[in-house]
Amino acid sequence: MYEVFGTLTSRAFRVVWALEELNLPYELIKAKPHDSVITAVSAAGKVPALRVDGEVLTDSTAIMTYLADKHGSLLASSGTLERAKQDAMVHAIIDEIDAVLWAGARHSFVLPKEQRVPEVKESLKWEFNRNVSRLAERITTPFAAGETFTIADILLTHCLNWSISAKFDYESVKMQAYAKEMRARPAFQRVRALA
Repeated sequence: MYEVFGTLTSRAFRVVWALEELNLPYELIKAKPHDSVITAVSAAGKVPALRVDGEVLTDSTAIMTYLADKHGSLLASSGTLERAKQDAMVHAIIDEIDAVLWAGARHSFVLPKEQRVPEVKESLKWEFNRNVSRLAERITTPFAAGETFTIADILLTHCLNWSISAKFDYESVKMQAYAKEMRARPAFQRVRALA
């Protein structure tokens, strides 16, 4: 059984959703960043973390990639052009969507108060809206990275959900419809019910 460290209000949601999509057993060990529960298994104190056979993996995307590769689902086979395209979409989401939201979070509550620049958030909100619209134009298939559901969909949907609580609005009707469809997935609904 996999052990997931984190809370469902963090990026651990992504890992738990992937495990639900894969129909794999797991235990969610509730831990906030830098809690003693997480620092006992990962010195950096970041969530999520996944314990597998005594080893601890960190970073939600790395964990999801590991699970997808190990269980032969949620990603195309490595070394294929389809996988390269999926990886390109994952990296675009991380660079253009996730990173902008994370910058907003840092300047809202993560950084020490004297290091925050709240004024930067308006620029980040503009950039987020622009990047979501650009990404929406790149999606020409039923899912973010092709004809099947992948970790790119988990990553993108989680970011779009995060944008709601962060008050980072986006105008793309196409992306709003996409997010609604992804949230309707049974595995997503099971994770949401745990929160």
